[in-house]
Amino acid sequence: MHSAIVQAVKPAIGPGLGIRPMRAGDAAQVLAIYQAGLDTGQTSFETVAPSWEGFEAGKLPHLRLVAVDTETGEVVGWVAACAVSSRPVYAGVVEHSVYVHPGCQAHGIGRALLTAFIAAAEDAGVWTIQSGVFPGNAASLSLHQALGFRVVGTRERVGRHHDLWRDGLLIERRSVVTGT
Repeated sequence: MHSAIVQAVKPAIGPGLGIRPMRAGDAAQVLAIYQAGLDTGQTSFETVAPSWEGFEAGKLPHLRLVAVDTETGEVVGWVAACAVSSRPVYAGVVEHSVYVHPGCQAHGIGRALLTAFIAAAEDAGVWTIQSGVFPGNAASLSLHQALGFRVVGTRERVGRHHDLWRDGLLIERRSVVTGT
C-alpha cells in the first residue's frame, strides 16, 4: 500500500492530513463517521452502521484507508471497498464508500482519501471502481466526477429508504492503468 500513504498539500485541519491503512483501533471513530453520514439520509440505503465485525467482514482488508489529523491522530474520514462478485471474472471490480466527518467536510479530505484509494486500487489490480449515489448528493457526485468517475445510469426505484422508493445513480471509474 505504498501509494496509499500521502500527505495533503494543503492541510485540511490542524497542521496536516495523513492517509493510512485502516486499523482495528480506528473502529469507534470510523463507525461514528459512518453513522453520522447515514443520519443525513443522503449517503446510503442503510440507516444503522454495522458492528465492527460486520464492517470488517464486508470490506476488503487491503482497500480500507483512513484520513487522520496528523496533530491529534483523530480519524476524520475513511474509504473502503467490497468485491462486487465472488466470480473470478469480476476480481478487478469493487464497490467503494467514502465518508468524511461532518465537521470536516469541504476541506479536501474526501478528495485526498479518494485519490489515495484509486492509487491503492490500481496497485491491487482493480480496473473498475463503482458506487451508488443518491441523485441529490451533489457533493459526492462533484467529488467523484472531478476524479474521473462518470454516471453510468440511473437505477430507478432501486430500494426503499425510510419507507420511500429512491433512485440511485450508478457511477464508475475505469482505470487507465489496469485492465486496459
